[in-house]
Amino acid sequence: MSQAAPGRAPPKRREWSWRSQAFRGVVYQIIAIAAIAAGIWFLAHNTMENMRVRGIQSGFGFLTTPAGFDIGEMIISYDALDPYWKAFLVGVVNTLRVAVIGIVLCTVMGTTLGIGRFSRNAIVRGLCYGYVELFRNIPVLLQLIMWYLLFTEVLPAPYEPFSLLGLIFLSKGGFAFPVPVWGTGQLLALVGAVLGIGVAAYYRRRAMKRFEETGRVPHLFWPTVATIFAFSFAGWMLGGAPTAWNFPEQGEMSVTGGGTVTPEFMAVLLGLVFYTSAFVAEVVRAGIASVPHGQIEAASSIGLSRGQSMRMVVLPQALRVIIPPMTNQYLNLTKNSSLAVAIGYPDVVSIANTAINQTGRAVECIAIIMLVYLTTSLSTSALMNWYNKRAAIKER
Repeated sequence: MSQAAPGRAPPKRREWSWRSQAFRGVVYQIIAIAAIAAGIWFLAHNTMENMRVRGIQSGFGFLTTPAGFDIGEMIISYDALDPYWKAFLVGVVNTLRVAVIGIVLCTVMGTTLGIGRFSRNAIVRGLCYGYVELFRNIPVLLQLIMWYLLFTEVLPAPYEPFSLLGLIFLSKGGFAFPVPVWGTGQLLALVGAVLGIGVAAYYRRRAMKRFEETGRVPHLFWPTVATIFAFSFAGWMLGGAPTAWNFPEQGEMSVTGGGTVTPEFMAVLLGLVFYTSAFVAEVVRAGIASVPHGQIEAASSIGLSRGQSMRMVVLPQALRVIIPPMTNQYLNLTKNSSLAVAIGYPDVVSIANTAINQTGRAVECIAIIMLVYLTTSLSTSALMNWYNKRAAIKER
């Protein structure tokens, strides 16, 4: 009879018996998956059959037919003769535009407010506290409507806008500002800025590692700014150093030229940012409060200022508490952007509503909306989970 090699445990044999807990677990999971799949199939089949009996058309074939309606605000080119799928694409891009910019702004604003809650200045602490209590307790839909009414009722008419040095205009028609004429130089400058951010992040990681090993306070802000600027300037020079700008000009009826954003976009963006920033501030405050006070005292003992100890000692340790609930706030901001339909911003929900009214394909359009928000939410969660694991490994 053969014996197992010394020092090595004999391999466990898989028991395909009902007495095995692992086997029963696999069977239960298979039954659960089959039941869910059968339920989904039954609902889909029943819906399609009822629609067929009532003579209601179904399917996604309408996506290739001309949409027949215009969209008031878009980044990519679109015409009323373009198919429905391109109209939905415009709506998705508009949704992502609000979500991405909103996430960046609410992160910066919420973090600043959260840190401000620990300020030694009572006025600053009171203002931060008042902001949080005000904006997080007013429904976000009301805030969107408030900003929309502000931009469309309070601001002056498009033919007599507020002007700053004749370069920036603000009116009921929107916000107009100078933009560079896009070309190779601007593209290479953008590429250089991205590379500069990567190099600056690498420098910051190495500087923080040296700080943890030696206790010497590194210079982070100005080297980071200089690196990003240098790479952007190099890309701009390689692209021919273009200097052409498109300036807005006040006409008889409205402002023309330059870059513009509509009142609807500004209302959605500001409403979501101000609302979500209040929750982000509380997340940051809770994360900072979770760091033991002894860490702050240790940072002071090696000569760090209050600001340096917050940036280099407290916030890096608070990230393990901040990141998971921060992910929820990012998801909430993205999903709350669907409320933009209430003020006429052409996001994916607004485009879907128009498509439903014209084609009657309610099930298909709702399915597209669900798929868009499911994809964006899962992508955001995956990115934040990756960052959370990276931060946890770095902390060890």
